[in-house]
Order: sequence, then C-alpha cells, then structure tokens
Amino acid sequence: MSKQKANALKQILHSGQVNFALEAHNGISAKIVEEAGFPVIWGSGLTISASLGHRDCNEISWTNLCDQVEYMVDSTDIPLLLDGDSGFGNFNNVRQLVLKLCKYDVGGVCLEDKLFPKTNSFLPYHQTLAPIEEFAGKIKAAKDTQTNEAFCVVARLEAFIAGLGLDEALTRAYAYKEAGADALMVHSKQTTPVEIIQFCEHWDHSIPLVIAPTTYAPLAADLYKNLNISLVIWSNQLLRTSVNAMRKSARSLYEAQSPHAIQEMASIQEIFDLVNQDELEKAEERYATSLSSQIS
Repeated sequence: MSKQKANALKQILHSGQVNFALEAHNGISAKIVEEAGFPVIWGSGLTISASLGHRDCNEISWTNLCDQVEYMVDSTDIPLLLDGDSGFGNFNNVRQLVLKLCKYDVGGVCLEDKLFPKTNSFLPYHQTLAPIEEFAGKIKAAKDTQTNEAFCVVARLEAFIAGLGLDEALTRAYAYKEAGADALMVHSKQTTPVEIIQFCEHWDHSIPLVIAPTTYAPLAADLYKNLNISLVIWSNQLLRTSVNAMRKSARSLYEAQSPHAIQEMASIQEIFDLVNQDELEKAEERYATSLSSQIS
C-alpha cells in the first residue's frame, strides 16, 4: 500500500510553515486544486453532498462519499484530507471508514465531535456535541484501525459552534490529543476570528492546528504563522463560485439560445488537458498500433 500521500500530509502539518488547502468535490475539481498549486485537497462533506444534490446532514452514506473520494485521489498526486463528519455512526462505523480511506490512499480524515447525523455548523440550529469519552473512543478506533501508519486523524472541535466557550474547547482539545489525534481543527462561525485567536493563545501547540475561515475575515499570512497554525482550509469556495458561474451560463444560454452569449467558458481543449487526453493518445501509439501490426 502506498504511503506517499499520507506521508506528504503529515510532513505538511509538521513543516513549521503555514500551508493552505482548497476544497474539491469531484475528480475534475480536485485536479483544478492541484493545478492551482495547493499542496492539500480538502474533501468537503458539504460540497460533495451538495454536488450530488443532497443536504449536509449525512443524507449520503459513507460509501457514497468514498465513491467520490476514489475519483479525487486517482485523479491527483497531492494528499487529500477528507471531511469525515462525525464518523457516520459509532466507533465501528469510524473503523469501516478508515479502512476504506487507507485502501484508497487518502492522506487523512477529519472527524468532528458532534452527534450522528451531523448538522452543518453554519445552520442556525442548536448544535449538540458528543460526550468527550465517546468521541475520544472514535479517535482511538480510527488510530487503531488505520493500515497506513502515516494516515492522519484530525479531531475537529465544535465547542465554539455549540456556544460552549474556550474552556470547553480546551478541555476537549487535550482529551482528543490524549486519545491519539494527529492534529486539531478548531472551528468558529463568528464574523471575527476572536475565538480562533483565543484558542491559539491558550493551546500548547503540542500537535498541529488546522482552521477553516468561512464566516470570519481571513487573517494576514504572518498572523497565521504567529498563531502557529499549520493548515488553513478554504472549505467550500470552489463549489460556491462554480454554482454562480453555472447559473449565469444557464440563464445566458436560455435567453440567447446561443453559446456565444457566454463570455467565459473553458475550451474543449482545456477539458481534454485536465483529463490528460494526451496520455491516451500516446498509449494508443504504443499499444493499439502494436496490436494491429501483430494482427496484420
């Protein structure tokens, strides 16, 4: 089994530098993330679900999720960190998920400490967290089950999302570290990064820290470094921008009844390039021509 991608993710988390990951939700968006230069792909539960026409509340199964992840991993050479929600059930569901992810050469999984089925953190609903001991058991199960020792388990802290404050976030952080988490993701839906800054100032940074700025304004790159943040995830931007682009194109095509009404559109050749059409043509020269000459 390949360990390259998991090793790469672990090295990025421990590099001492601030790195950035971008969301992808299928094979071609994963290719675009890699093409842009990002070192890590974030496999977003929200955007994978939405791209399949479903809500972000575990309406798609973990096997549905893994089907998409397989395409994303096969299409790219950089590591993928998967949003594994709350693990799709209890510790045994987590074990089944981790076995499959290791088989697919996924770099790591991020598990959040909410109950199953999860509720998206940005919805205005009450968020109920799992008991600390229960979620710590999921982390232990994931670490005991992984078949690649470099595979990373990231524990996502939802205490701020649930309105439970800094002390609860820190209590959970240390418990999850003790359970074996390779890194922590601290999450906030405030419009300012005050909760993130408070956590960073009180956390001992004994394992790497990950954040996903969505509602609060992005920080300056040097401030990320000063806060000892290892990975910044842009967690849903590709799908959101593509939805606007597709809506605009669909309206233009409907109204004008001509593709010439669309101002920005990738060429067919660009699509061929993204899916590596040239490789097939070279393979045909090597294999198909050889076969036809043998037959003749």
